[in-house]
Amino acid sequence: MTEYRVSARRIDNHGSLAVAKEAEVVLDTDMAGRRDAMNPVELLLAALAACMLKGIERVTPMLAFQIEGVEVALEAIRQDAPPKLTLIRYQITIDSAETDQRLDLLHRNILKYGTISNTLSGAVPLEGTLTRKV
Repeated sequence: MTEYRVSARRIDNHGSLAVAKEAEVVLDTDMAGRRDAMNPVELLLAALAACMLKGIERVTPMLAFQIEGVEVALEAIRQDAPPKLTLIRYQITIDSAETDQRLDLLHRNILKYGTISNTLSGAVPLEGTLTRKV
């Protein structure tokens, strides 16, 4: 079993700070919102994007997969009552000359072995595609 630890504290009524290892992230906890920090949903989406990108880094050497670059775009749909996410959409765009079959294999591996993607998919539908950069 692997354990993870994050601590967070309120700075003032405009924001908070999360700390893990030697990294710090400013949190948008202001009721009016802030442009210079991520709110909780954006942090969740960023965690999913990081999971997908890390999955690519883990899988590409095992599959001898050649890539030049990757971008992940995500969006979440939220209902108000009760407040919850009802859908997360993603688009993975990969710059690679690999075949379509190999891109599909990479996509399946990203989803199958991702801690965050597996956790979230149990709570909210994840819909998305992996496509080749044009």
